[in-house]
Amino acid sequence: MKYNKITIFIALMAMFSGFAQEKMKLSLKEAISLAVTKSDQTTMANLKAATAKFEMETVKNNQYPSVKLSGQYMRLTNADVSSSLTSGSSGKGIEVSQLMIGQANASMPLFNGFKLKNSINASENLYKAETSNSIHTKEEVGLYVVELFAKLYQSQEMIELFKENLKSAQQRTKDFSAMVDNGLMARNDLLKAQLQESNVQLSMDNAQKNFNIINFQLATLLKLPEGTIVDIDIDAVKNDMVSNKNASIEAKRSDLEALTFQQKAAEAGVKASQSGYYPSIALMGGYIAFDLKDVMTVTNAMNFGVGVSYDLSNIFKNGKEVKLAKSKAEQAKTAVSMMNDKIKEEVQQAQENYNLSEKQNVVYKQAVEQATENYRIVKDKYDNSLSTTNDLLEADTQQLQTKINLALSQADIALKYYQLQFASGKLINSFNLTQK
Repeated sequence: MKYNKITIFIALMAMFSGFAQEKMKLSLKEAISLAVTKSDQTTMANLKAATAKFEMETVKNNQYPSVKLSGQYMRLTNADVSSSLTSGSSGKGIEVSQLMIGQANASMPLFNGFKLKNSINASENLYKAETSNSIHTKEEVGLYVVELFAKLYQSQEMIELFKENLKSAQQRTKDFSAMVDNGLMARNDLLKAQLQESNVQLSMDNAQKNFNIINFQLATLLKLPEGTIVDIDIDAVKNDMVSNKNASIEAKRSDLEALTFQQKAAEAGVKASQSGYYPSIALMGGYIAFDLKDVMTVTNAMNFGVGVSYDLSNIFKNGKEVKLAKSKAEQAKTAVSMMNDKIKEEVQQAQENYNLSEKQNVVYKQAVEQATENYRIVKDKYDNSLSTTNDLLEADTQQLQTKINLALSQADIALKYYQLQFASGKLINSFNLTQK
């Protein structure tokens, strides 16, 4: 009775765990679309771009007039007030008990050595650079999805191949065991078959482990419910590749674009630092209302004029700031040049890798045909006692390995193709996905 309860409990747990795992069929395009809209990496990139936009708008606010309002009320106690207005008069002095002042001041910069103009230019380019970085981050996330898809597909294919081979190995072990029992085979040959069966079982378990890890990584990246099993729509992936190969999109690397904008921002920073050599001129105006009780009241006291300021010490100090800004601009220029060379190398390498993967796939297909035919011949010889058990097991292992190589090669072609798209800066656009 106790055994039955345990059995029922295990069965229920297995049933509920099965319910908890939900399969979701996804094409590569759908997975990348989810990643570029929901992943933490793209969310962070979008936040950085939004922050850069706010910083740009903050700098732009400096070009608008500054208006300040202020008011004061002060209670005076036992104030001793003397005034020329009361000189020569007899009697007690003026008694003052309160003071009220209201002011409005406005100032608007007219000229500051073009510092404001260049600061705005620099902030605009930094915002554009962060926007380009955001696009490149999405390209990187898209490539990561492609890599996970390729690994997941390879794991799935290997599991299926190992399952198929394990059935054959188990049947062979069963047949050999019967032959040993009947005295038709040496026990050593049976042990070899059992060892091969164990190796296949271990390989299948390892492939299943890899599948679980990769599936979890992909589901986490796409923000899918916990326990979701991603079912790759391989036909959709193949169709996407066919349509993408026919698409002609101009290569454009967003990371290079970001560095170019950073270079422009640094060049604007040089001009902004040179503004220290010039005076600052501002248009100013104001209004004041003043009431000193029982003494004086002033209203409609408006003023306007031009203010000029110049820090003479900048003649000596500003040179270092200009040199610093020029050094940063030179660094940015060099970074753009280095990135140009790096992109050329990456595109050339990705193209070579893709070409090699296609050539290897042709060879792997031929190898599968050759290994299959070789196993058929060896099996026929073995059945006719013309080959050994070692020959049979070796031919079976070779056949399995060629099938594994072919399965890995199929996924590798897609991976290398999309790595080429990434190197050209058009991975996301190749799927006709909009980037915001």
